[in-house]
Amino acid sequence: MSIISIVIPVYKAENCLDELYTRLVSSLETITQDFEIVLVEDCGGDRSWKIIEELSKRDNRVKGIQFTRNFGQHYAITAGLNYCDGDWAVVMDCDLQDAPEEIPRLYNKALEGYDVVLARRGKRKDPLFKRLTSWLFYKIFNYLADLNYDSEVGNFRIISRKVVISFRAMRENLRFFGGLVDWMGYPTTSINVVHYERFSGKSTYTLAKLIKLATSVIIAYSDKPLKISIQFGFYISFFSFVYGTYIVLRFLIFGTKVTGWNSLIVSLYFLGGIIIFILGIIGIYLGKTFDQTKRRPMYLILNTTSNVTNSSFDE
Repeated sequence: MSIISIVIPVYKAENCLDELYTRLVSSLETITQDFEIVLVEDCGGDRSWKIIEELSKRDNRVKGIQFTRNFGQHYAITAGLNYCDGDWAVVMDCDLQDAPEEIPRLYNKALEGYDVVLARRGKRKDPLFKRLTSWLFYKIFNYLADLNYDSEVGNFRIISRKVVISFRAMRENLRFFGGLVDWMGYPTTSINVVHYERFSGKSTYTLAKLIKLATSVIIAYSDKPLKISIQFGFYISFFSFVYGTYIVLRFLIFGTKVTGWNSLIVSLYFLGGIIIFILGIIGIYLGKTFDQTKRRPMYLILNTTSNVTNSSFDE
C-alpha cells in the first residue's frame, strides 16, 4: 500500500500530462517515494491514453485506466478511488489549475487530525461566464440540497483511507464527488491555495453540460423540488379560493357581472403549464429511480496499464 495516491480524471489533456507528471513527482518526493499516480482517461479522443501508457512504462508508480467511452469527470474520480491503494488520496484536475506543489501542504494539514482537507481557491482563473455559472450553480444546489457546499472549493483535496472506503460504499449512479464527501461528515478543514491559469486548452464544460450536471446533482441529493412544487400548488389553490370568494361576494352584494374570458383562458394556460412542470419534476425523479434499479455499471473499462490490479469495486 502506498502512502499517497493521486487520483486524476483525464480528458483532452495530451498537452499537459508530461508537465503534470514532472511536477507531481517533484512535489511528492518531498514527502515520500512511496506514492502512486492514478490517471483515468475519460475518452477525450486525443493522445492522452498513449502518453499515460508511456509514463507507466517509464515509472511503475503511474497507473492508467481507460474508459470505453466518455462517462464523465465524477465517474472517472470514482474509478480512480476504486483502484487506489494509498493511506491518503489526493483528488485533483489534470489541467494544472490545481498546483501539484500544494499537495505537501494538504498532506501536512491532514496529519493534524483531519480526514478531509479542502483546497480553497481564492481568485479563480476562469472566464467570467464560468465563474458566474459556478456561483449560481452552488447557490441553487445548496438551497435545494440543504447543504452548505463552499463554491470556492473544487475537486482538489486530500482524503483519508476511511473516507475512500466510505466513498466506495456509496453506489448510487448519480455521482458528485464533492457532495458525497461533504455528506459523510468526517472531520474537515481547508487551506487557501492559488488557482492558476489552465496550462493549455480550454474548459470542456459547456453551459449545456453545467445545466445537465446541476439537474442530476440536485435530483440525486434532494427531494426539495417535490416539496416546493407541493407548496407552490397549495399557494395557487389558496389564492384562487380567495379570489373566487371575492368574485362571488362582489356579485351577491353589488350585483357585479362575472366577466373576463381572456383572463380565464390565461389562467387555464398558466395552471396547465404549472401542472405539466410539476409532473415533469416527478417524471425526472421516477426516471432516475428507474435508472438506479437497472443496476448498470457506473463505468466500463477498456484498457489498464499492466501495473493496475483488479478492484473489488470494479463496475
